[in-house]
Amino acid sequence: MAAVRIQTLSQPRRPNFRAWLAFLFGVLAAGIIPAAIELTRKIPGAVLLDAVWAIPVAALAATASLLFARGARGAILRTLGHVGGSAWIRVGRILAVAGICLTLSASIAVGLYELLLRLEH
Repeated sequence: MAAVRIQTLSQPRRPNFRAWLAFLFGVLAAGIIPAAIELTRKIPGAVLLDAVWAIPVAALAATASLLFARGARGAILRTLGHVGGSAWIRVGRILAVAGICLTLSASIAVGLYELLLRLEH
């Protein structure tokens, strides 16, 4: 009787690019508003309201991060865990939620400021 030798090779994990993109867009969402505010402090002649352009950028980046995180989680489920990236997804979601919070608070601040300016005149 011949012994049969079975060799099991574990497949290396494939990269999950959607998880990495979720992290990248999450960093962008959480960091663009503070960066824009800091730029208005550094650029002579710029006022704080010049940083308003960062609000929609942060909102779009946070939305993209959450969508990429959802797609990355689906890729993990479809491949039965053979695709990594769950830590990147978690951090990307946290940063996306932080970006949404910053976006909402900046929108409220700008809206209230504009309301006060209109009521003043």
